This record gives sequence, C-alpha cells and structure tokens, in this order.
Amino acid sequence: MSLFNAYMSLSGAIDADVRRDERLAHHTTYRIGGPAGLFVTVHSYAALLKVVSVLAEERVEWVILGKGSNVLAADAGYDGCVIVLDDEFSRIQVGEGGLLTAGAGALLSRVVNEALKAELSGLESCVGIPGTVGGAVSMDAGTRREWIGQRVRDVVTLRPGEGLHRYEASEIQWGYRCTSIPTSEIVLEATFQLERGQKQAIAEDMEARLRRRRSSQPMGRPCCGSVFRNPPERSAGILIESCGLKGAMAGGAQISEEHANFIVNTGRASAADVVSLMGRAHDAVRDRFDIDLACEVKLLGFGA
Repeated sequence: MSLFNAYMSLSGAIDADVRRDERLAHHTTYRIGGPAGLFVTVHSYAALLKVVSVLAEERVEWVILGKGSNVLAADAGYDGCVIVLDDEFSRIQVGEGGLLTAGAGALLSRVVNEALKAELSGLESCVGIPGTVGGAVSMDAGTRREWIGQRVRDVVTLRPGEGLHRYEASEIQWGYRCTSIPTSEIVLEATFQLERGQKQAIAEDMEARLRRRRSSQPMGRPCCGSVFRNPPERSAGILIESCGLKGAMAGGAQISEEHANFIVNTGRASAADVVSLMGRAHDAVRDRFDIDLACEVKLLGFGA
C-alpha cells in the first residue's frame, strides 16, 4: 500500500481536493478523531472514478464519509483514504408524480425541506436526522416504526471496477439500520416516491416530530445519535438507564442525561472515552438483562 503514491497521483485529479493527515474530528459530529492518511473531496463522477481507480492500483483502503453523524473515528485516525461526495453528488430534483431524486452527498435536512416546499409527504420521519442521503439510505435511517427505505423507489450505486448499477427498491433488503447494498459499492443517488399533501399539515407534522426529538434527545451537543440498536420490543436507552448509567462519565464523554442511548462529548472527549462508556453500558445490560446490545455507530480506524 502506498499512500504517498496515491496522494501524488490524485493531487492532479480533476474536480477533487486532496489533503494529507486531515483530522477527522473536523468532519464528525462527535468532534472526535485523529488524522486520515488521505482525505479526498470529489466534486464529479469523473473525479470519483479516478479516485477509486488510483486507490485500487495502490491498494489503499478507502471509506465514504457523509457528515460523520453516525461515526466514531479512532484517536489514532484512519490509515486509509476518506472520500467525501460533494457538488455533483449534492443535487436535488423534484420530478412529476411525487418523485424526488437526491444525490448521496445532499444533506438529508435539505431533502426534507425540498419535499416540504414541493408539498410532498413521506419524509416527515426524517426530520431532525443529521447526515446525508447516502448515509441515510445505506443504513435505512428513520425511527423505530418508519424508515427511509419505505419511500425509496430506486438507488444508483457505483461498483468499483464495474460501473454504475441501479437497484429497484424491491431488490434491496431493508432492515433495522441496515440494507443489503454491498459495502463495497458507493451509493450515488436515490429516488423517493412521495405523495401529494398539504404544506401546512406536513409542516405541522415535522414540527411536532422535532419537538419530540428536542425534548428527549441531546440536540445540539456533539454526539453520534443512538449508540446501540434497540433490541426487539425493547428500548436500548431504557435498558441502559435501568442500569443506573444515565450521566455516567469517562474522561470527557458522558452517557446523556436526556437519553441514555446517547453518549455526548462534553468538550474534550477522546474516542477511548466513548468506547469505555459503550463497553460499560453493553456489559451492564448483558449482565442484568441477558441482552447483547448491538452497536449502531460506525467505528472508523479501529481495525478488525
């Protein structure tokens, strides 16, 4: 693997910004994370094709990063290439028949607002969820009872070394915070099938959902959202709270006093601090309830 050769080859790439040792703390909502070996922001499909081709030739590991809203990056960083999709991948287009197409790099909040402006209903459950369309689709973001995959008509991906591929929604297995889209493929855009609605009713529904989120979650504080997936018919937050861990601290990290399934960065938390609290919560729930909580946050740079 040659990061240096990849850097030299990609520095002249069209429509791409290439940096070395970019701190991931600047690109995650946790505000935590060491340097990435390479950090490449691509602005066009042509640039993305070149980037993945060069990385394959140099055998450099890579990962796609949206807004880092569901990611905990290691303190030591990531010894590979982080790719961010921008510009050409951030387009949003409202079509006929309730269709809305958005690039993987588009902010989910922008997509929700565009649907509202077009008086289209169906994405209300996504209001207040941070991140990009690519991340939301790949992890089937949403609430416990509503998820974005229910509104997807089709998804376009890039299969490195092969080319573009279009999935009909019915070809994808949509699960709780996961899909069957291979992790080796890059989500490029998604088209949503929405329904005509009344703008005022849609706006009121969104505002009500936002109020519920604000009242029960640590909005505005550095975190990654839910840390663990909810077990069947149970709440991870309530399980952790029942173990007396609300407010528990490890260094600069704290299990949120608003919602025990959130771990917040109080200002100077390290990834090690967060992992320590994750382990403490997991073990406490396992020991008391015999439930093995599954991690929802994506870990970057921690190895196997």
